[in-house]
Amino acid sequence: MRILILEDDPAIAFDLQAILEADGHEVVDSVSSLAEAYQHLDDRFDCALLDIDVIGGKSFGVAETLMERRIPFVFVSASAPSDLPQLLQRAAFVAKPFEEKVLLKTVEHAVPNLLHC
Repeated sequence: MRILILEDDPAIAFDLQAILEADGHEVVDSVSSLAEAYQHLDDRFDCALLDIDVIGGKSFGVAETLMERRIPFVFVSASAPSDLPQLLQRAAFVAKPFEEKVLLKTVEHAVPNLLHC
């Protein structure tokens, strides 16, 4: 799968990318701000990992745009799922600190119709 990462902590972004690539996925980009994320929404990717609190605010607008475009995404955040707006509370969610297996399984379930690498 081709995956976009929105994460403002460089160490966490690095870990996410390493985990995904070790599992055979391609990280199309790892960005740290809302502005950067919006610039990449027209890129071709199969799934996005979104931290909630990033440079420039919360990633809810990015998530809503992905929903409109039917692009799967997973929130990876220290926030609680109950902190999400009503519209996004059913989105896939991985709590930080995350376990590698939980992250990979959640990504796999978020994109059920794709053949995995």
